[in-house]
Amino acid sequence: MFKLYKNLKVKDWIALIIIIALTILQVWFTMSIIDYIKNIITSITYVNYHNNPELLNLGNENIVELIKNLGWDGFINNYGSTLPENLLPTLKSIATASTSDIWKNAGIMLGFAALVVLTQLIIAILASYISADLSTTIRKKLYSKVDTYSNNEMNKFATSSLITRTTNDIQNVQMTNVIMMRMVFTAPVTAIWAIIKIRASSTELTIATAIAIIALLIFIITMMVVVLPKFKIVQKLIDKINCISRENLTGIRVIRAFNAENYQENKFATANDNLTKTQIFTGRVMSLMNPGMMIIMNGISLAIYWIGASLINKGTIDYATITSFSTLSSQIIMAFMTLMMMFIMWPRASVCANRINEVLDTNASISDPSEEASLLNQGTLEFKNVSFKYEDGDENALTNLNFSINKGETLAFIGATGSGKTTIVNLMMRFYEVTDGEILIDGVNVKNISLKTLHSLIGLVPQKGFLFKGTIKENIALGNPTMSFDNIKEACTIAKADEFINEKENQYDFMISQGGKNVSGGQRQRLCIARAIAMHPEFYIFDDSFSALDYKTDKQVRDNLKNMQDDATKIIVAQRIGTIMDADKIVVVDGGKIVGIGTHKELLKNCKLYLEIALSQLSKEELGLCQ
Repeated sequence: MFKLYKNLKVKDWIALIIIIALTILQVWFTMSIIDYIKNIITSITYVNYHNNPELLNLGNENIVELIKNLGWDGFINNYGSTLPENLLPTLKSIATASTSDIWKNAGIMLGFAALVVLTQLIIAILASYISADLSTTIRKKLYSKVDTYSNNEMNKFATSSLITRTTNDIQNVQMTNVIMMRMVFTAPVTAIWAIIKIRASSTELTIATAIAIIALLIFIITMMVVVLPKFKIVQKLIDKINCISRENLTGIRVIRAFNAENYQENKFATANDNLTKTQIFTGRVMSLMNPGMMIIMNGISLAIYWIGASLINKGTIDYATITSFSTLSSQIIMAFMTLMMMFIMWPRASVCANRINEVLDTNASISDPSEEASLLNQGTLEFKNVSFKYEDGDENALTNLNFSINKGETLAFIGATGSGKTTIVNLMMRFYEVTDGEILIDGVNVKNISLKTLHSLIGLVPQKGFLFKGTIKENIALGNPTMSFDNIKEACTIAKADEFINEKENQYDFMISQGGKNVSGGQRQRLCIARAIAMHPEFYIFDDSFSALDYKTDKQVRDNLKNMQDDATKIIVAQRIGTIMDADKIVVVDGGKIVGIGTHKELLKNCKLYLEIALSQLSKEELGLCQ
């Protein structure tokens, strides 16, 4: 938790210092209120004695009679020297007592009460500002950190967990910080100040208060030991709930298609029940807080009045002091109650903070080079003895890949599902780092190119087309928000997306829903292709991006790409022979290894696997194998 406070800004630290100063001032005001409560009680007592001197019980009926006959002033003047020295100041105060003393003390007390309210209000505003500002900073850092992660780190943290850490965990930390800054300084300062004042009043009453404090501490520690492990479990269960909910909403059509509603409901119910049971347990334990506090508070009040009554009978203390002591002891218990609340909230916030720090402390395994190399041969790509193994994999996903392509050429990959085609694309984009070998783009190892530069060179159309919530125009201009409208229209024309865009009500201002759910799969793919084209990169990577297009549209889009004047290098991953048969070079991949490289005609003759794939899709006549 404390590790997060390094994210506080200078203005936050200044506000924190002001909170501490105001807290000390607030406690002084509170203690002054207690003093004036004692003064009010004393003033009421003196006024009562002033009006009824026979209640003084001085042990001498003649003195009381003289007081009545001579009046207070005359009595003090004539007989004051014969009274005990410690009694004379009290009698002088009684002699001059009036109801104006009560009003004066009450007015000052109300003034201090108003100052307490004012300082508490300022502290609350500052605490809210600091905690909100800190949460904003952490949320930005968390988002930026996740944005730098490679696929390795994204696989380590589940998406649902990252969402929980960015929202629920930060919110818990923020709430705890608000309460802590409002109370954590007040509680110990109040407790220490009150204990010092109590020690000056009575040793017996101080001992009774100390016993109550020890009992309170034992109670707090016991609750912490019981509750802390459960709070860790709660956050993990919230992650699971978010994961199931997200999975259910994302795959709602599949769930309905297979009548799997009951299966998903049972899955959610199990996770929900586990979370509910854990929260009920923590709730029941925390529900002991109020009765426990009431027992201790009422117990100390009873002890103070019991011991105080004995001390009053002995004449060693007065009622006003007992009342003051009772108020001070209540302040001490309330201070420790506040601390206990903090100790209850702290464990959960600490768990959340650790989860946040876990993300912030995890550095991306792929980073920019300390010094970026200059690009040499524009539009070239080469794999040199490239092998790759996933972190949790036992064997290589790719083994000893060697191939190259020159500027303006088209390179295609084909192979069975799971053969490693998309992994090759991920290595080109440096979403993963190669295990062995090197990948050269423009004649330079990708490790020596900054990620921003590398990605600006490549226009990627992923296997699963994804669109963002916003207009068609905004989605096409994703890589360059200042892109001209003519450029957007040209890209959509090449991708054959203009056909359906012009049919939309608002055309290029048509609003796309999150993920592009309100357009068909083919339309979504064409928009993703247009988005890549609009950037005019050196390389186009189409990762099975034509699969949702009909043969006619597929052919038209590829012809348009071929006729473009930007002379870009094109890399196509596909399952259909018709999509790649015109490529300058085709790489056949099987089990992470290259089993054939060449043109379409060469592979039909030299690669058995390619021939099998081709014959499974096209006839011998279509392939020209009948001659």
